[in-house]
Amino acid sequence: MVRYLSLDWIDDLGREVDKSERLAELAGKLDVGVTQVVTDGPEGTVTYHLQVGDGVARFGAGAAHPEHVRMEQSWDTAVAVASGELNAQEAFIGGSILLSGDQQKLLDAQPVFGALDSVFSSVRDRTEYA
Repeated sequence: MVRYLSLDWIDDLGREVDKSERLAELAGKLDVGVTQVVTDGPEGTVTYHLQVGDGVARFGAGAAHPEHVRMEQSWDTAVAVASGELNAQEAFIGGSILLSGDQQKLLDAQPVFGALDSVFSSVRDRTEYA
């Protein structure tokens, strides 16, 4: 088991993203850097990113470079979304996830997030949300 948002979890997801043929395919068509910031967690504030473009998809610690979109949320919101207790769209609409940056890039990258969901699913069963 890996703890959600720990460096081991980020590395585990990074390896899964590296193996995803679908994300690599989309990275040949789309270009987006997304930074996620999660506050008030067991390890304080955690920042990680998804970088897609030039045929490569990468997931890792720290901010995206270049960063097109930034999402900020509390630990409780992040856990609820990651564990399926809260729909991400509802969290955006309700103001629990703060979004800044190029919203059109985010909309254009929706296929990336669909593919990323299956990667998250592969890690979800071995993730501890405590």
